[in-house]
Amino acid sequence: MAIALTTRGRTIHPSLVSQRDPQYRDMEKLQKKRKMMMAKPAIGTGAGFKPIKTQRAFEVVCDQVRQMVADGTLKAGDKLPAERELAVRFQISRNAVREALRSLEMSGIIRNEKGVKGGAFIQAAENEHVAQAMQDFVHLGKVSLDELTEARLGIQAIVVRLACERGTEAHFDRLAEIVEQTRIETDIDARYRCAVEFYQVLAEATGNRIYALFVGALSSILQAFIAGPDYRTLQETLIDSRHRLVNALRERDCDAAVAEMTAHLDRIHTHMQENPAR
Repeated sequence: MAIALTTRGRTIHPSLVSQRDPQYRDMEKLQKKRKMMMAKPAIGTGAGFKPIKTQRAFEVVCDQVRQMVADGTLKAGDKLPAERELAVRFQISRNAVREALRSLEMSGIIRNEKGVKGGAFIQAAENEHVAQAMQDFVHLGKVSLDELTEARLGIQAIVVRLACERGTEAHFDRLAEIVEQTRIETDIDARYRCAVEFYQVLAEATGNRIYALFVGALSSILQAFIAGPDYRTLQETLIDSRHRLVNALRERDCDAAVAEMTAHLDRIHTHMQENPAR
């Protein structure tokens, strides 16, 4: 049975075209091809292909600023052009520029200063942003207190060993001064500040700034979990432990230094488990 063929929006009745006519055969092939395409699902439907996500304008600005920081074009302390100039350079709206600057500030890439000489400045690396990110993970339940403590034990063991090998007498003298300052302090907050400085100097003695970054971040996070009725008792063991650690460092006894730090951190962990911060 002959069927009507459709081509370019026109329906041609079979009686108008001979089946021997090449035009008929071409039209018949085209019609069959169309039916096959309609019956067969498109390749990639739900299998392998992913939708393309178009970046928003402010995200492109953020990516470019980050890349310029990464390749050294922008350095800490450099001032970005004014908002209006950025909008012209990027050929985007000022609202998009403002959104980009807010995002960069929240990420710790820039700091915004007010006043006549104010503006957006590239920020120096600080551990507060790393600490905040880790703290958010803890609060959201993505990282447990046990995981944090285990990480701190591992990192501090490396830090103490490297500080013992690479530290100078100036580092050890400063650590001893901090221990003495801790001993005479009676205020808990003041003692905490001494602890932060102690760990920072210890990390600096490694000669590796990455350790200083993580040590500071972990210390600031875990401090929030140390509250409890036995905190003062815990502090009573601190001074003697600190003295033993500094002495081991001076003697370049890495194993003894690591053992002393590990024992101290174990006591802190036990305290935190028995007195969970509310």
